[in-house]
Amino acid sequence: MNKFHLAQVNIAKKLAPLEDPIMKDFVNNIDKINAVAEASKGFVWRLKDEDKAITSNVFKDDSLLINMSVWNDVESLFEYTYNSLHVAVFKRRKEWFSKLKMKHMAFWYIPIGHEPTLTEAKIRLDYLKTHGETPYAFTFKKTYTVTDLLNYKPAVV
Repeated sequence: MNKFHLAQVNIAKKLAPLEDPIMKDFVNNIDKINAVAEASKGFVWRLKDEDKAITSNVFKDDSLLINMSVWNDVESLFEYTYNSLHVAVFKRRKEWFSKLKMKHMAFWYIPIGHEPTLTEAKIRLDYLKTHGETPYAFTFKKTYTVTDLLNYKPAVV
């Protein structure tokens, strides 16, 4: 029995404040895309706006939007990301977001029942930047299993 879920974080740098007309189509789709995620097979949890306010200083940049969620496995997250209504909004990301110089996405395994924090997410993004794809922090480019994680000895975090 799998005793782990997959956490994911992705961040994006807004081209303008959410109230700006440039961001209107993005803002108008947020609730719909979140509903698609929550109805997707394998979805477990997502960070909601009221949770973000508590630790919003972690990334020290008000122009960043942070999305964090938990899934049963990599396959469920992949299915939602690339084979649902999400992909239509994803394809338009350049209309609303600028390219980031920092790592903007990371996945990692967490014990079932654990809700990841933004501090944990920042640690995983920084680790990915420093060490590349490993079982400790990875992306769709090179995925790992829970077994890989259990056999992995991460560098000092």
